[in-house]
Amino acid sequence: MQCVRPSLSAEAAHGMRTGPVMHISHCHRFLAVPLLAFVLLAIPTPARAQGFVSPLIGYDFGGDSGCPQLRNCEDKHLNIGVALGVLGPILGFEAEIADARNFFGEVPGQSSSVVTVMGNLMIVPRLGPIHPYVVGGLGLMKTHVDFSTSTLLETTDNSLAWDLGGGAIVLFSPHFGVRGDIRHFHSMQRSTVPLLDTIFTDARLNFGRASASVVLAF
Repeated sequence: MQCVRPSLSAEAAHGMRTGPVMHISHCHRFLAVPLLAFVLLAIPTPARAQGFVSPLIGYDFGGDSGCPQLRNCEDKHLNIGVALGVLGPILGFEAEIADARNFFGEVPGQSSSVVTVMGNLMIVPRLGPIHPYVVGGLGLMKTHVDFSTSTLLETTDNSLAWDLGGGAIVLFSPHFGVRGDIRHFHSMQRSTVPLLDTIFTDARLNFGRASASVVLAF
C-alpha cells in the first residue's frame, strides 16, 4: 500500500509562510480490500445474503470532539451519514460514510468538519428478529478546518483510520427495522489542525459516536 503525497502548489507554499497547510494523502488502494469484500458478500448464494441501506443520525462524544477549551465556542455533536451493506447468517459487511459538521465546536469565523469513510466487517448472528453485532474496520478520516477571515489557514488532511464498536439490529418485517450502536473512531496518522490562529493540535484524532438509524433491507 502506498499513499501518494502531492507536492505543494504555489498558493500552498505561500500559505506556509503565514499558516499551516496540510499534506493530502490519497490512499485509493487502501479501499480496495473492503470494496472487494463487499463484492464477494454481495454475490447471491442460496438462503444467505440480505442487502440493506441504513441512513443514520449520531452524537459525537469524547476524544477530540467539541470545543478545545476555547472561549465563545459552542459544542456541536451532530453526525449524519449512511451505510450500505449485506448481512449473512453470521458475517456481514458495510460501507459507511458519515459527516460531523463543526466537529471542533462552533466558533465565530471558523468552520470545521470530520468525514469518515469506512469499510467494516460485521459479526452479526441472527437471533430471530434481533441481530446483535460487533463491527470494526478500516478507512479514511478527512479533517477540514476553514477560517473565513483568512483562507491561508484553510487546511485539509486525509489519514488512515480504524473503527470498532457494537450494537443491534431489530427487524420488524423482512424489509424494515431499526438499529443502534456505539463506535470508536481513531486516526492512524497525526494531524496538525488549527483551532484558532495561534492554537494547534498535533495528534491522532479520536472520538466516540452513538447513533440510531433506520434499516431498509432488500
